Amino acid sequence: MSLHPVILAGGSGTRLWPLSREFYPKPFLSVSGGRSMLQDTILRLDGIGDLEKPLVVCNEEHRFLVAEHSRQIGRLPRSIVLEPVGRNTAPALTLAALAVCENTDDGPDGVILALPADHVIGEVEAFQVAVGVAARLAESGDIVTFGITPTFPSTGYGYIRRGREVSRKEIGGRGSGSLAFELEEFVEKPDEETARAMLATEEFLWNSGMFVMRASAWLEEIERFRPDIADACRVAHAAGSHDGLFFRPEEEAFAACPADTIDYAVMERISGNGHGGSSGKRGALVAPIEAGWSDVGSWAAIMDVNEKDEDGNVARGDVYTHEMRNSMIFGHHRLVAAVGLENVIVVETADAVLAADRRRVEDVRALVERLKADGRAEQEIHRRVHRPWGWYETIDSGDRFQVKKLVVNPGQALSLQMHHHRSEHWVVVSGTAKIVKDGGESLLFENQSAYVKVGETHRLENPGTIPLEIIEVQSGSYLGEDDIVRFEDRYNRK
Repeated sequence: MSLHPVILAGGSGTRLWPLSREFYPKPFLSVSGGRSMLQDTILRLDGIGDLEKPLVVCNEEHRFLVAEHSRQIGRLPRSIVLEPVGRNTAPALTLAALAVCENTDDGPDGVILALPADHVIGEVEAFQVAVGVAARLAESGDIVTFGITPTFPSTGYGYIRRGREVSRKEIGGRGSGSLAFELEEFVEKPDEETARAMLATEEFLWNSGMFVMRASAWLEEIERFRPDIADACRVAHAAGSHDGLFFRPEEEAFAACPADTIDYAVMERISGNGHGGSSGKRGALVAPIEAGWSDVGSWAAIMDVNEKDEDGNVARGDVYTHEMRNSMIFGHHRLVAAVGLENVIVVETADAVLAADRRRVEDVRALVERLKADGRAEQEIHRRVHRPWGWYETIDSGDRFQVKKLVVNPGQALSLQMHHHRSEHWVVVSGTAKIVKDGGESLLFENQSAYVKVGETHRLENPGTIPLEIIEVQSGSYLGEDDIVRFEDRYNRK
């Protein structure tokens, strides 16, 4: 029987602001200067036997980011399920389970490996071994989660209390060594004193948020405990539509679905039932794992997973320091210099700089809520905005003008469109541009330009094999992104 990975690529972009934003959340960040967390999540599946291509669940706004990050590593998913609105992990997993039941050879018996797309796992081999254990347990009908062996009394993680050991013989394996434990209860994030007492008992593990179960097992339990979620997801799935790689659940039905997490909706309700349904109910199990895991839920956690110098510092980018200790500086667009800092985190982006006490980084979320309340665009988007055809970045703006750099990927095109309030002047910096204006076509090469009048129907394409770089100068009475009337769009944007 195959294993069906389900990658949950959600997020609101608040805890790691200003690097993460509402439209560029944590799964798409690189926490150590290499691949994004989504890419690492996909790649750490390599080497697991009997594995199907992953199914990714994400917000509609992030669909082309998921596709592009997957394409960059040569691992396009089997399907990308698009949530029209965020409803947390329980509805997301329900949509995925319905897709596995309907679209795979295993059907309802298919075993799902549900993984958040924003975790760091240092020991991939240990993770893969634990997945194999959990998959065998899940085949018997149990729902299995992974418990992380604690390395310190964390107050930022939830905990799991383990119960009776489950031996290899109980799942048809060889030998009698312990593989998993019955899951007795979930414990919310504790204070430090409580966390130390819990670790002293050796009964508690960190709650990883990763799960393995049959698709049918999840659907049966969500229908039993949260029929409102199950019903809304079934309606949204049945009325959904395919768009190439993407699957869109019906928007109105899914918007009516209540929000809830996997833990609250099901796992807490079946914990303590024992293995194999000894109490007449489905069992919940926990498989311990030591794999260098972190959910990197704050800037302090990002600092913890990065290599430090002899003074305990982490520096990335064009950074100069003097007499700095136990601090982290991320510079992305300019020189950042620091003198005499201790226990401080500084994160610089093109349009915002965060400076925070390392012990207070959990409060970043509250700061972002203030930005949102004040209508600040910096909590939503970066200066560089990703689009399905490439990206654009605002270079300068003022009264009645705006200057942008556009990069159009090979073979891609902007929509056929017009503007009511602005004209545009394009200058080709590199590559080849195909310009469509009111039905006519022309090719532009390096240092050539084109002018688009107000109200003129137009489209910009890249027919070449290298990225097309354009400087765009907009002028007019209104320069907002909503002044676009689309006539044709290959990416089916509204």
